[in-house]
Amino acid sequence: MTTIYYGPVINPQTLTSYLALPRCLIAVGPDGNISWTEDDIIGSRLRETISQHGFCDGEDTLVHLKPGEFILPGFIDTHIHACQVPNLGVGGEDELLDWLETYTFPTESRFKDLHYAERAYPDIVRRVIACGTTTSCYYGSLHLEATKLLASIVRQKGQRAFVGKCNMNWHCPPYYTEPSVEESMKTTLDLLEHIGQLSQSPAKEPLVHPIITPRFAISCTEELLTRLGELADTLPHVAIQTHISENQKEVQDTLEIFQAESYASIYEKFGLLRSNTILGHGVWLTEEEMKLIAKHGAGVAHCPTSNFYLSSGMARVGMLLDYGVKVGLGTDVGGGYNPSILYAIQMASTASKMLSIQAESEKACHKHHKHHRGKRGHGHKHDHKKHLKSESFPSPASPESESEVENHRKHHGSCDGPPKEGQFTNKKLGIATLLYLATKGGAEVCSLQDRIGSFEKGKAFDALVVSVRDETGNPAIWGYNIPRDLDEGQYAQSADLNLKQWLERFLFCGDDRNIRKVIVQGALIGGQEHQG
Repeated sequence: MTTIYYGPVINPQTLTSYLALPRCLIAVGPDGNISWTEDDIIGSRLRETISQHGFCDGEDTLVHLKPGEFILPGFIDTHIHACQVPNLGVGGEDELLDWLETYTFPTESRFKDLHYAERAYPDIVRRVIACGTTTSCYYGSLHLEATKLLASIVRQKGQRAFVGKCNMNWHCPPYYTEPSVEESMKTTLDLLEHIGQLSQSPAKEPLVHPIITPRFAISCTEELLTRLGELADTLPHVAIQTHISENQKEVQDTLEIFQAESYASIYEKFGLLRSNTILGHGVWLTEEEMKLIAKHGAGVAHCPTSNFYLSSGMARVGMLLDYGVKVGLGTDVGGGYNPSILYAIQMASTASKMLSIQAESEKACHKHHKHHRGKRGHGHKHDHKKHLKSESFPSPASPESESEVENHRKHHGSCDGPPKEGQFTNKKLGIATLLYLATKGGAEVCSLQDRIGSFEKGKAFDALVVSVRDETGNPAIWGYNIPRDLDEGQYAQSADLNLKQWLERFLFCGDDRNIRKVIVQGALIGGQEHQG
């Protein structure tokens, strides 16, 4: 049976463009793949068009979207800790390492109790799906049985996902650490086997994929990282996920422990940096590391909600894009306190605006200093120390202040020169870019760009049916309401302009009430109209 959807469609194309198609047809075959698409089909040509494609009443289904509804690709969460959902919104006064020690490790350790995992994980996955996430890159806890259960629940609920068990045998609390390298490797292999035995989709391919998951460099001994790299080398199709350069103290500790020049070089050394590696955060990556990551084709999961909440900083996403690094969005639950990619979109927009403002400030600072240096060169006196004091720069008398200033200059530039510019560096991220990161960019990070992220013939139909109708009950959206907004008998704007505005309202004001259907591989798995 073929299901044909007719109505407005949003289809991401590039980092700077998307298609807003008010009258689109998408046909989905029984395998859940897109059979064909047609654009700009007016109502009077609908029956003729679908008949030409072999539509048969009684066998095939035609779904008309209501006015105020549209379809867009499902969201892809490239970084989420399933076992941290019970920790949402707790510990934001701390930074990363203290937050892990005080709140997160105790929460994750509860999943040693399989009965607790059986109660928690179904609700966790249901909530993630309800937010419109069709693909998730899940970190489980270090516990094998609980993570096997997570993978099985994800498959049962029909979500596309990567599921990994954390490898962590070093610098972790005694109650939450793996006892040996051998145990860590054995449980990793057992999980790989378990996920490999899960049922396939109607397209005869896995929906749930295993993923090698060294938690972060300092949680693994060199022996464990070596063994994981050797395993990865024998399984080039299996993805890798880990954290990188999230927090300044974490970066400092990592470089000292491994006596390394850079964080990224550690993963490269152990064979864990490659085209299907997903690096969480990347807040404090240097430009040399960005080049290295791009060279290996690895991707970065941008997690702005968590980066703000734990005071980690703001990842330079624009610069990553200019260096050719693949970037997707991550909620990073529970460092991120909202499981919705919609909220990650909003925070990514905010972070890019803040970076843009900082860059403009640094330009002005550079211009100001250059002007005064010019005056000094022409015999003008200038009290430079007084000027620095008036600008409220950190006092050079404090070693900590000197370190902070040097670290800031190393990672973000200084008044020694204007910040480098590119197409995206130090620019605000537009709607097209934000949409791309949440969909097609995430697919690239997951190395699934040939299957998901946009609507093309042959790709899987992973989609959201979104409603901006007033009846959804979301007070933040000034929704579709003809009787209220009718202007002299007709809408004042064109259909494609309305559709673009609907998209923007949804991205910045929407929530799960606006998500009518969540569809993976052609099957309804969540949303307001889903029963079960």
